[in-house]
Amino acid sequence: MLRRGLVAGPDFEYFHRRYFTPAEVAQHNQLEDLWVSYLGSVYDLTPLAQEYKGDLLLKPIVEVAGQDISHWFDPDTGDIRKHIDPLTGCLRYRTPRGRFLHVPPQLPRSDWANDFGTPWWQGSRYVVGRLSAKTRTIRIINTLTSQEHTLEVGALESLWEILHRYLPYNAHAASYTWKYEGKNLNMDDTLEENGIRDEEEELDYLNVDSTLHTPALLLYFNDDLTEL
Repeated sequence: MLRRGLVAGPDFEYFHRRYFTPAEVAQHNQLEDLWVSYLGSVYDLTPLAQEYKGDLLLKPIVEVAGQDISHWFDPDTGDIRKHIDPLTGCLRYRTPRGRFLHVPPQLPRSDWANDFGTPWWQGSRYVVGRLSAKTRTIRIINTLTSQEHTLEVGALESLWEILHRYLPYNAHAASYTWKYEGKNLNMDDTLEENGIRDEEEELDYLNVDSTLHTPALLLYFNDDLTEL
């Protein structure tokens, strides 16, 4: 943890968020900007798409850009699901959308290049973070300017990660003291760890509109103008 002016915290020049929401993954749904998620992780397959641009085997992957494709995988092995091929009687990868990159053909072929090394779905070279299995909606109110913004955040994100999300709205966000119900928030902890309970299920059970009870974090300006 480095110190910037009067505010202690991470160096945001090198800061990397750990979690991404499904809505954020869904924004990356083009050939030139292609993300997917599966088995709890988020992957940026843009380099793969650019490397194989024009290859017909890329088509099934482009069709699911921005989506969660966990159903493609065996959660126990992390590998593509397999089945017994009715034509050959052999164990093959199950690809109902059609064969895609790095999946062997049904029968031996002389034109299939298998010199790619590790299949794209194995290893961590395309991992950018974890998928937030649970998200929450919060309000952030700048008491200096009275500006209010609503954010969707991951339930397991620390307040520093939430601050990082908020930076586009306030470049000096780290120059504020963050509070909830009058108490200073521990920026290393999650919302729940800071005593900000997730009451969505309880409100739904009571048939109460949860959007009317969105927690509000209040920001109080400090005496320094650090810009991240």
